[in-house]
Formats: sequence, structure tokens, C-alpha cells
Amino acid sequence: MVRRTHRCGELREEHVGREVVLNGWVDVLRDQGRGLVFLDLRDRTGITQVVFESGIDGEAMTLARSLRREDVAAVRGVVRRRAGGANPRLATGSIEIEAREVEVLNRAEQPPILPDDAEAAKMDEEVRLRNRHIDLRRPRMQQILGLRSKVTRIAREYFHERGFLEVETPLLIRSTPEGARDFVVPSRLHPGEFYALPQSPQLFKQILMVAGCDRYLQICRCLRDEDPRADRQAEFSQIDLEMSFTDREEVIETMGGFARRLWKETLGVEVPEIPRMTWTEAMNRYGIDRPDVRFGLDLVDVSDLVRESPFAVFADAVRTLHRGRPGCVKAIRVPGGAAALSRKATDALGEMAKSFGLGGLPLAKVTAAGFETGVAKHLEGIAAPLRERLGLAAGDLVLFGVGRWEVVCKALAEIRLRLGRDLGLIDDSVWRFLWVVDFPMFEYDEEASRWVALHHPFTAPMPGQEPLLETDPGACLSAGYDLVLNGSEIAGGSIRIHRREIQEKVFSLIGLTAEEADAKFGFLLRALRHGAPPHGGIAFGLDRVVMHLAGTDNIRDVIAFPKTQSGADLLCDAPSAIDEAQLKELRLSVRADPTR
Repeated sequence: MVRRTHRCGELREEHVGREVVLNGWVDVLRDQGRGLVFLDLRDRTGITQVVFESGIDGEAMTLARSLRREDVAAVRGVVRRRAGGANPRLATGSIEIEAREVEVLNRAEQPPILPDDAEAAKMDEEVRLRNRHIDLRRPRMQQILGLRSKVTRIAREYFHERGFLEVETPLLIRSTPEGARDFVVPSRLHPGEFYALPQSPQLFKQILMVAGCDRYLQICRCLRDEDPRADRQAEFSQIDLEMSFTDREEVIETMGGFARRLWKETLGVEVPEIPRMTWTEAMNRYGIDRPDVRFGLDLVDVSDLVRESPFAVFADAVRTLHRGRPGCVKAIRVPGGAAALSRKATDALGEMAKSFGLGGLPLAKVTAAGFETGVAKHLEGIAAPLRERLGLAAGDLVLFGVGRWEVVCKALAEIRLRLGRDLGLIDDSVWRFLWVVDFPMFEYDEEASRWVALHHPFTAPMPGQEPLLETDPGACLSAGYDLVLNGSEIAGGSIRIHRREIQEKVFSLIGLTAEEADAKFGFLLRALRHGAPPHGGIAFGLDRVVMHLAGTDNIRDVIAFPKTQSGADLLCDAPSAIDEAQLKELRLSVRADPTR
């Protein structure tokens, strides 16, 4: 039989009368008896119905009847209009193939799972991952792989049109502190020494800017030894970018244009100009630097109203300083919450608040006459200003977060999201993009008694703020920016430090001695000494972007061969032990785990 002429999802009415050859997997076989067999043949483009009728060669009919689910077959036949009317559930539903010849390309054993989207939803994920070679045949998975391929194609086209060079950076590098643990690789040629796998190409793309490449693009693999979760894997992909002779405005304009083009070409969605919000506003209003702005329930600071309250829980909180910053009381107004949330539900929210470090979740219901239940009696003296500030109406519920600013923000951010989901306030059909800007350069690590970089130590301060590195590092704003979509960070970047003396100062602030900085980042410091241009960039989380576009909330759905929550690859049983010969060659030994 000649090789295939078409794929299984391509044939339409305009092909009627044409002889074709299809190759694919047997999706369904229906033997009607009386010399009539229907076969659905499937490949990644779709399904075509093939009909074997009594006039066909007897050997071909016998062979067709012997086929089973997931056998690989080739069929030669003539395209005709579908007898009995079109099948609207199939793109090829208006035609069928009148078979003339069939060839079995490979027999399949009884599969442990079937590539069926409906069945997959009921199946344990580990079973699907262990049989990923079959799971990937599902139409939904083929659609996602196609979408992912389209995203990378659009990225290359968009950035190549704007003068970006695609450059590969190494996978075996020196271990450098970037916020997570490195995966390390022992060197056979340098006994006792190790490579690290890159958490990102950050330093190399900066070196490329110093090298005069001007604009860089890479769709790269990144590896971080951290615990997986629904939207994070230890092994992941980035659309990684860097630009020379640029500033924050140009980066945001260029990357915002990419996001708009991506949504337009994949989903047909017109994304308007993306608004901006400062980090301070995001934290104060939503408690988190990647806020979901599809719904309300904003956090409102009422610290000034309760400062003189006789209720010690409130008053003491706002009078207590933590590293020079007073505590706070923030409130969330839940419209109609007095009736919508049961006592059981509010108790659960209180326990949730405790899990994030708060003492509890004081609350009060709003009536036409005032407040009732919870801390109502403590609000009598501030009832009017509280009503005005929160816009309260009868039937509302007010929840209060009390304590350190950072703790209150984090706890109420999670409670707000929980309320948004539970009360049906989040419209999943809506896309809300947001640039978050003006991040602090540093946050203070109480345990280590030193500053740590909020993004990474190569992020530049905002222009004109360099003197604060000497006088007040905590007040210094960075030239960082994150692109947030529906409460998820899909890209993050910054303008980088391009002056050696500024980079050395930042290293000093985060606790690195000159010797340690040289040992870990000497190659970057040497590069900055030899004429580094102003530069900046960003990295889009490719897996997370595709996850949003595909409408799933599990990153493992959009990675061909993902790891489990425990970091295991069930398809190839990794990680695994290596044999003694390999250990000996690498001059390594394995000690027994005393905890087991």
C-alpha cells in the first residue's frame, strides 16, 4: 500500500470521489454483520469513519473484522458522502471512506487504559502518567500539544520580527544561589566537583547583552529542586528574553504586545492595553503581589479608625511596631455575607486565618440598626466612619485581619480568594491582565539578620534611587515588573544592574563578602567591567501560559512528560539508583538513610 495521502482529520466534502490512503489507530470497530463493518480511524488531527461492505475483497473483510482497539492500520478507499446523514460531532462527519484495502501495520495488546477524554476524567492521574504513551493519544492532550507548539511558534515569529536572536545557553553550569536549591551533576573528569543544572539562564543572557547580541530569545528548560504543586514543576520551560539599551517602558510595551498577540492568535481574544498597579497598592488592596482583579472584596485598612478603640485586640495591634512598621487592622466587606455564609463557613475561615499566622478572624454582621454578633459591641464608637469607609449595607458581613502588616496581607489574600471561589464571584471566562511594578528592592530576613533580594540580586534600582542602597535599602524600589493574569504570575523580569559598583553593593547588602561574590559571580563581575550596556528582560512561564490558554488548572496537563507531586517520572521510573560501576567511575558512594 502506498504511504498515506491525507491525515484522519483532513477530509471534507470537496474530497468526495477521490481515492485516499489513511494511517492511524483503530478508535472504534463496529461489526454489523451481513457484510458490513464500520471502523473509526484516528490520528492527532481527528477521526474518519471507514466502511467495509460486502463487495470488498473477502480477505480484506476478514482482516478488518480482526482489528481491535489501538491496532495501527492503513486503509485505502474512496471518499463518499456519509450515508444516513452527517455526524455533527466530527469535523469529518459529512464524509466516510468506502474501503478497498486494509493493512495491519502493528497489532496492539489490550491497553491498560484507553485514550478517551471522558474516561481520563475519572481515572487516577498516576495511572495516566504511568501509561503516558497512551494518555497522550487522547484528543484533548493532542489539542494541548498542538496549542503549546503554536505558542512557541508565535513567540519565535513575534520576537524575530523585532530583531531578537535565538541563542542557546548551557545546561551544565556553576552552582549559584538564585533562591531555590540546585540540581547538581557530578563530573567524571573533575572528581569531587559538580555542575549545576540552570534554574534560569539569567547570568548568561546578561553576558549576551555585554557581548553585543542586543536582543536575545530562548525557549529554554529550567530546573529548580523545589516541591512541585499544581502550577509548578521542578523541570519547566520559559520563553526567556533580554534587550539592550532599553528601559522599563520599552520592555513592558514589547512584552505586553506579545501577550496581546498570543491571546488574539490562539483564542481570538482582543486584550486591551494592560493596566499597571504598584506593588504597594496590590499588597494593600489584595494582600498579594499577583492579585486576581476579576472580582472585588478588596482589603481596606481601618487601622486609624480603631487606634483609640477600647478593644485591646485592635488598638494594641496598630500601636505595636515590627522593625519600625506598625501593625494594622484590615477589613473585607462581604456583600450579603450575613446570610450567604453560615456559622460553619465563618468558623472555617477563622481556622484558615490561624493557619496563616493570625490569632483568628474577628467578624460582625451588618444590620439596619448597626452591627451584631462577633465583635459588634467593640465597633459601636466607630460605626458611622466604618460604614462609610467600607460602603456597608444591611446584610453585609465584615471580616477583620489583625496583626503584623505582612501576616495580615498574606492571610486575608488567601481568605479573599477562598470567598471569591465559594461565593461564585470569579468569572472564568474573563481575562484580566495586570502589570505589577515598583517592587521593593529588598526584604529583611529576620533569622539571617540581613537583606535579601525580593526578585534576584541582579535587579537594578529605579533610576535615581541608587543612593538609598547606602542610606535606606528598605525604601529602595526596584526596576522589576511582573505580568499577572487572573491571579497567576505568567511573566517576571526587571531592568538589570549594568554597573559593577552597584552590583558589588547589592552583593554586599545581601551578605556576600567580596571573596564570596567573586567566587560565585566572578564571571559576571568581570563582564560588567568591560562595557556592559543598560539592559533588561523578562521570562514568560511557558507551561503556565499554555495552562491558562488551555483552560486547565494543572500544569501537568500541558507538559508532555511531567513529574508527579513527589517529583517522580512514572513513565520511566525516575529517579532511580545507579549501579556500582557508575558510582565508582564518578568516585561517589551512597550512604544509607538513617531515618528509614
